[in-house]
Amino acid sequence: MKTVNTLIVLLFVGMPAMAEVEGVPPAPETYCQWEMVNYAIPAPLCGLKGDVANGIKVVSDGAKGNCLACHQLPIEGIEAYGTIAPPLAGIAARLTEAQLRLRVVDSRHLNPNSIMPGFYRDPSLINRPAKSYEGKTFLSAQEVEDVIAYLVTLK
Repeated sequence: MKTVNTLIVLLFVGMPAMAEVEGVPPAPETYCQWEMVNYAIPAPLCGLKGDVANGIKVVSDGAKGNCLACHQLPIEGIEAYGTIAPPLAGIAARLTEAQLRLRVVDSRHLNPNSIMPGFYRDPSLINRPAKSYEGKTFLSAQEVEDVIAYLVTLK
């Protein structure tokens, strides 16, 4: 009987999650409510600390932040970038960390006509999301804080 139980445990542990097997996207992470104060979000999302190196990866990744599609960023080795949004070199000399956080989280609080995605917009406010984004944010709270950690280095 012990061998059968061990075999069952090994089979269960070795199986991919049921959601993956059935083609259902994984459950969204818990959404952290945030508060805007004077056109800024003073507190880090979920109390997280950002990582600069990961922030560079997120802004450079076409499947994540994809910031380079619109913004010029001073990232070594990157020559192709968009020009429809402001260049971000020196952004931390113009905006505080809290102001940057609001812009990344949901820039429509500053400009309702902004075409910049709300990377951590309340999922209940996203109109007609793709199935893979239902109930989710475009970036996780950690990814947003990583981006902020990188942006504050751009003085």
